Amino acid sequence: MAHLSLSSLSPPPSSSSSPPLRLHGRIFSPFCRVQVSSSSTSYLQPKVVVTREHGKNGKLINVLAEHGINCLEFPLIQHTKGPDLDRLSSVLSDTAFDWIIITSPEAGLVFLEAWKAAGAPCVKVGVVGSGTQSVFEEVMQSSKQSLRVAFAPSKATGKVLASELPKDGNRKCTVLYPASAKASGEIEEGLSSRGFEVTRLNTYTTVPVNDVDEMVFKQALSAPVVAVASPSAVRAWVNLLSESERCGNAVACIGETTALAAKRSGLRNVYYPTNPSLEGWVDSILEALRVHDRFQKINQVVSP
Repeated sequence: MAHLSLSSLSPPPSSSSSPPLRLHGRIFSPFCRVQVSSSSTSYLQPKVVVTREHGKNGKLINVLAEHGINCLEFPLIQHTKGPDLDRLSSVLSDTAFDWIIITSPEAGLVFLEAWKAAGAPCVKVGVVGSGTQSVFEEVMQSSKQSLRVAFAPSKATGKVLASELPKDGNRKCTVLYPASAKASGEIEEGLSSRGFEVTRLNTYTTVPVNDVDEMVFKQALSAPVVAVASPSAVRAWVNLLSESERCGNAVACIGETTALAAKRSGLRNVYYPTNPSLEGWVDSILEALRVHDRFQKINQVVSP
């Protein structure tokens, strides 16, 4: 079992005096039983709201299921085609790059489709963390070494990736960076400052879901924890809330970047792991639930 790691975020300078971020637990342990449903057919009250796109919450749900935790699936965002998607396969066919940089599972899935369409050329991939790397595991076993993941940073953030990506001396080193249109410029700016030649293609983007079922939303508000995996999901959640509702659920974020977005959006009960991963995310969810349960017990004792 990994050591408990408690992390805190320093919010950006602001005139507001919102409370500091809550402690953010990280403990590696097994997990609970879950039922995914956007209806109220289950007699169990959902404890965790899972918010990725439909079809992409299964791993988290199954891991939590081993702990007996009931989940409510409430997708907040959906992925759509980015402006540069149609160029990606031709760029891969026509140009050899020293590195392909992939910073999210969705970016990895989009890249793999274009890579196959380009004839599966030889590429060397750098990923931001283990969750992103897992997207490539199956193809690495079957691609006869034409695709290999050769780098991941010591900490799973774009800033650290840009500072640690290996560079071969002073020669020109080229990078293809297929990204979300909403991703910041942190990675290409960091790499360019080190002398890399970066080609960024915005291959996908995220948008809020079009329709939200009001009854499901009410169920989500009553759950102790909302699990979010991107700043886009944070923004979509906050846009649904009134000011008073922002103090309700705890928010368990997949990593520090998402947690910062949550804090900046005015959410106060924010938990996140030191390094983004499914295991760390689950640990943050479990820690949020433990704190919620402790407060519930205290309230029961002090209530007349």
